[in-house]
Amino acid sequence: MKVAILAGGLGSRLAEETETRPKPMVEVGGVPILWHIMRHYAHFGFKDFAVALGYKGEYIRRYATDFAALSPGNLRIDYSRRHVEYDTRVNADAWPMDGWSLELVNTGLSTNTGGRIKRLKDVIGDERFFLTWGDGVSDVDLNALLAFHKSHGKLITLTAVRPPARFGHLEMDGDAIAVFDEKPQAREGWINGAFFVCEPQVFDYIEGDSTQFEKQPLQDLARDGQLMAYRHYGFWQCMDTVRDKVLLEKLWDSGSPPWRIWD
Repeated sequence: MKVAILAGGLGSRLAEETETRPKPMVEVGGVPILWHIMRHYAHFGFKDFAVALGYKGEYIRRYATDFAALSPGNLRIDYSRRHVEYDTRVNADAWPMDGWSLELVNTGLSTNTGGRIKRLKDVIGDERFFLTWGDGVSDVDLNALLAFHKSHGKLITLTAVRPPARFGHLEMDGDAIAVFDEKPQAREGWINGAFFVCEPQVFDYIEGDSTQFEKQPLQDLARDGQLMAYRHYGFWQCMDTVRDKVLLEKLWDSGSPPWRIWD
C-alpha cells in the first residue's frame, strides 16, 4: 500500500518557522516532522510514499535528494542521464530508510487539500492507500486501523482522536471545585486526526484543485454512508503553532516521546 502525505500547505499559523521552509520540514529533535511521520509508517512495513508538494516544495526535494546522497556507502553519478546510483551494500542498521521509496509530486502552489489528493491519483493508481497530513504525529496502530477499515467495507476510514484540552478542566460542586485537572485529554469532542485509509473511489468525490477535502468530499462520503471512524485513544498531536512545536520538542527531549514507537 502506498502512503500519501500532503506537504504543500502554507502553514501560515506557524509563520515564524514557515517563512523559509514548508511546515512538514519544521524540525522536531533535529529532523523534519515529515521524517517522524514516515518512520511511523515504515515501522509497520508501509514504505512506499507519495508526497504532495506545493509551498516551497523545492525545499523537500532538495532535502530528500541530499539526505540520500549523504547516506553511508559509495555514490556514482551519471550526469548525462541525470542518474545517481547508491551503494546497496550498506547495512540496514546504519541506514534506517532501507526499503523506502519516495515519489515527490508537484501539486501546485495554491491547490487545496482535495485537489492535492486528486493530483496523486496517477501515482497511487487503482489501489487502496493510506493518507495523512505532513504535520501530525501519533502512536496509532496502523495495522489495527487497516484491519478496521477492511472489516466495514466502506470507502474511507479516518482516525478520530481526542486531543489534549488547551485549558485546565474544572468540575464544580456549587462554588467549590470538586476536581481540578490540568490540561487533561478531552473527554468529548472527537476530531479528525487524519491517518486515513482510502479506497480509490474516493477520488471520484473530489472535483478539482479548489476542493477542500475536509468539507464537501468528506461531507458527501458521510451522507452516502461511506465514511467510518477509527477511535484512537492514545497519543496524537498536530503542529499548527509555535506552542505545538515547543511541546513536541519537550516530549522528544524527554527521551520517551510517545509517538516514537520504532526501534
